[in-house]
Order: sequence, then structure tokens, then C-alpha cells
Amino acid sequence: MKKNKNSNLVYSTHQEISETGPQDLTEVNSGKTAYIERDRKKRRGKTVTVISRLSGNLKELQKELQRECGAGGSVKANTIEIQGDHRDKIAGILKEKGFKVKFIGG
Repeated sequence: MKKNKNSNLVYSTHQEISETGPQDLTEVNSGKTAYIERDRKKRRGKTVTVISRLSGNLKELQKELQRECGAGGSVKANTIEIQGDHRDKIAGILKEKGFKVKFIGG
């Protein structure tokens, strides 16, 4: 982080963006493995697709997956949750982005 003599910044978790601009999500996660599972525990019988072990801008990826699946979702504890069973559709989207995909459970 560059110092500015007029700045009153004490602490920041913000990372500086390189001169080439922000990296694309596929470049950041290319070759990484995404684990996809279907979960119903503690959800009153409602099915949720959970994508775990990812890094990068999860909020951006979550919004794209929601749009493609036509469902709601959220980011919790470095996992993406999409409402409903969309494992196959999400696997296809992530493979197009360069992820390796593994299914957890049945």
C-alpha cells in the first residue's frame, strides 16, 4: 500500500490492484478444484447446492451462479450456497471457467 502524507488510514484489509487491473476470476482459480455437494441438513427439508474450497471473489461467482440457475443463494464461510439441486448445471459452469469439479456425497 502506498503511503500518502494526507492519509489518516490506520489499518486496511484492502489489497492494492496491480497496474494491469484486477485479475479475472478464471485466472485466479484456474486449475483449482471445486467441491460440490447437495445438502438438506438443518434446512427443514429444503435442498441446497454447496460449493466449497474456493478462493477469490466468491460474491461475484455466487451472483453469476444464481443468475444461471435462476435461484437464490449466499456466501457463508468460504462456501457458496445456491438454493435447490443444481449440481450438474453448476459443474458445467465451473468447468467452463477452468475449475476441476468433484462431487461430494450421493
